[in-house]
Amino acid sequence: MSKDGFDGKLEDLKMWSFDGSSTEQAEGGSSDCLLKPVAVYPDVTRKNAYVVMCEVLNADGTPHETNGRATIAKDDDDYWFGFEQEYFLYDVDTKLPLGFPAGGYPGPQGPYYCGVGAKAAFGREIVEEHFDVCLEAGLNVEGINAEVAAGQWEFQIFAKGAHDAGDQIWIARYFLEKVAEKYGVYVEWHPKPLGKDADWNGSGMHANFSNGLMRTCGDKKVFDAICEEFGKHIQEHVSVYGAYNDQRLTGKHETASINDFSYGVSDRGSSIRIPVGTVEDGWKGRLEDRRPASNGDPYKIAAVIIDTTEKAVAKM
Repeated sequence: MSKDGFDGKLEDLKMWSFDGSSTEQAEGGSSDCLLKPVAVYPDVTRKNAYVVMCEVLNADGTPHETNGRATIAKDDDDYWFGFEQEYFLYDVDTKLPLGFPAGGYPGPQGPYYCGVGAKAAFGREIVEEHFDVCLEAGLNVEGINAEVAAGQWEFQIFAKGAHDAGDQIWIARYFLEKVAEKYGVYVEWHPKPLGKDADWNGSGMHANFSNGLMRTCGDKKVFDAICEEFGKHIQEHVSVYGAYNDQRLTGKHETASINDFSYGVSDRGSSIRIPVGTVEDGWKGRLEDRRPASNGDPYKIAAVIIDTTEKAVAKM
């Protein structure tokens, strides 16, 4: 959207419509879907524009079945989310992660995590440009780092409120795809793109979360109760934590098995990690659900986390 005649206020945007049959969201004989603007950001990849995040609605104004944002039942900014979005950068010609030689593999994992130098970091120019774009657009991107596998990277988004966190993740993903285009590179969001049995880390979108009670309680029992409640709803969470996540959650490569549930202090091999900082701060802080996949819908992930946490709180 051009900045000419528009000053970036969400309330000045009207409902739009589009051909849902072209996106496989409607049949051709009744193809109109609606776009409800929900967030606006400067589009710094253009000279004079904004990018608008929208919800998809049916023609009658009800949420479309693909509308993950509408699954968030409670959002009063009491819940804070920090998503750690991992991904691979792939060469569009070789169809291999950056840093992978044709017909083989680079050296084993070890030097790539937070690595620096041409032997360890592949695609940094893309990652740094994406970081700058996100900052200039007003996204609350907290950081970037090279990940465990060659050609694998991560950015982190923090927001107060599930809707805002989800909006920012989707917009940041959009900007990343757009920046990567310029370099003949595409973003691979699959949680285990090198195969289930490959001895390489997969990609997740670890969900760090807290509510007011967790940030102030100072009580280990509160955190234990929340974790125990999560263990009663494994399938509810896994079902919305991303496609092909069973290939990643194998119990190896810093994951717990998709079929089990565990939690522990500073344990990156558990389903939920209790950060050591939460303990050191007198049991005040956050939890990290390590199960969400890199291709997961942040809205649906936040929605089920809130729902299960609320169930735990209601029993206290």
